Amino acid sequence: MKAIACAILISATAVLPALAQDISAGERSWNKCRACHQTGEGAKNLVGPQLNGLFGRHSGSVEGYSYSAANKNSGISWDEATFAEYIKDPKAKIPGTKMIFAGIKNEQEIKDLTAFLKQFGQDGKKL
Repeated sequence: MKAIACAILISATAVLPALAQDISAGERSWNKCRACHQTGEGAKNLVGPQLNGLFGRHSGSVEGYSYSAANKNSGISWDEATFAEYIKDPKAKIPGTKMIFAGIKNEQEIKDLTAFLKQFGQDGKKL
């Protein structure tokens, strides 16, 4: 019985690193976003809004950015699950959004990008 329990524990431990979020991989994924968005201290709105402090924020609420009515009226508060659904297909999640992006379909890449974004507070400083 101990041998089986030990084998299960070893198998579970081997799988866990694959599920972990990788900020470095998320930063590489961020290169897909950088043409339209900024993060970090001094981030500005570009074609898209700056993404500092994204998680916990309401959609359409970055000051100085001109959002589509669909985005402003979506009622979305950004959390990991909502962001994951959105980034896979922005126009499916918010019909009428002006964000033109094919989406990221890979679950691990989305987790890594999420980890990268979550490190920036509203002021752009790393938490």
